[in-house]
Amino acid sequence: MQPIVTAFFDEPTFTYSYVIQDPESNHCAIIDSVLDFDYAAGKTATTSAAEILAFVDRNGLTVDWVLETHVHADHLSAAPWLQEKTGAKTGIGAHITTVQETFGKAFNAGTEFARDGSQFDQLFNNGDPIQIGHMKGQAIHTPGHTPACMTYVFGDAAFVGDTLFMPDYGTARCDFPGGDARILYNSIQKVFALPDTTRLFMCHDYKAPGRDEYAYETTVADEREHNIHVKSGISEEDFVRMRTERDATLNMPRLILPSVQVNMRAGQMPPADDNGQVYLKVPINLF
Repeated sequence: MQPIVTAFFDEPTFTYSYVIQDPESNHCAIIDSVLDFDYAAGKTATTSAAEILAFVDRNGLTVDWVLETHVHADHLSAAPWLQEKTGAKTGIGAHITTVQETFGKAFNAGTEFARDGSQFDQLFNNGDPIQIGHMKGQAIHTPGHTPACMTYVFGDAAFVGDTLFMPDYGTARCDFPGGDARILYNSIQKVFALPDTTRLFMCHDYKAPGRDEYAYETTVADEREHNIHVKSGISEEDFVRMRTERDATLNMPRLILPSVQVNMRAGQMPPADDNGQVYLKVPINLF
């Protein structure tokens, strides 16, 4: 089975969102949508998500799911807006509860913030099925970057979130709370166990040195043979050492503080203060 996959790129956050279509019906899912956010002004917009919605409408598609591969730390999710417009269900990995517990404390979210994943319509465990029209897919738990990372597999297409980047760029960082390089290495082996010709769709691309164009699609075989961080022959110990040393040199993503506060709530903003205004918190010297 070869699903129809259309990519949408948000260059300010270097994020790829996707519409995956069942080739035998007009049903689809939206994966890793972006809510535009001007951090300096504190303003949101739905320009990127509206482009996806226009594509859906133009092609007469029915959206079954708005899926997140994980709680993103580099962009805000547009899932609530897309759900309102399409009536689709939202889904994420079941270990969102671990992320909510960790960051609920970090942002002092209070008892009104549910830490049971109930903000989402569906929490996926490893191996759970996902249906899009007539097309059956599977959720694979691939933690390491975050505890809740999932890879969604439909036929010959797999959406890996931040677990892998293009072969010339490598793998995801593991230094966020709940991240673990050793766990990531073993999660990547789950992806490498898929058929060689499986198409892998990235959540981000930053143009590796020497490459002029953004890229978002590769294969299991290409990643296994050429990924600069984790190709065949690189041991778990070597990977953990490399990843730990590299992560120690990286700055925090520009939008991590607003992104996590919003995305742990399934894309919803925190509740308004008693003056009716919504605020995002900036914890000082915490991370």
